[in-house]
Amino acid sequence: MTPVHQPVEPSVLQGMSVLALAHVGDAVYELLVRTYLARQGGAKVSDLHRRTVAHVSAPAQAKAAERLQPLLTEEERHIYRRGRNARVHGVPGGCTVAEYHAATALEALFGQLWLTGQAARIEALFAHIMEDEEEDHAS
Repeated sequence: MTPVHQPVEPSVLQGMSVLALAHVGDAVYELLVRTYLARQGGAKVSDLHRRTVAHVSAPAQAKAAERLQPLLTEEERHIYRRGRNARVHGVPGGCTVAEYHAATALEALFGQLWLTGQAARIEALFAHIMEDEEEDHAS
């Protein structure tokens, strides 16, 4: 997959906060989920929305982050830890503080990968998440 943008310069990336990475990663992750669900076809828009929300909620993202841990490189683990340890301003209802921190970490990781032009790595990690979820639902 060819990136639709130029990767961010390392000096610019180093100046970004981990929450800025998570901000980008949130959009990247949601777009991946929406695309995945739309490709399955046959669903009404209201069903697509409901299923998207179920995948991008903090508890779901925390589970996804847990599934990825064995696959992460040392650099990816570093970004993940930074995201997990970020100082967030409030936690939405429906999730625990730990789930919210894990979700923020996952988003920071996807944001970093997107901004550095690592589309193939994003696809590989996302595919692993969805394969595990499909196995969980089949059981």
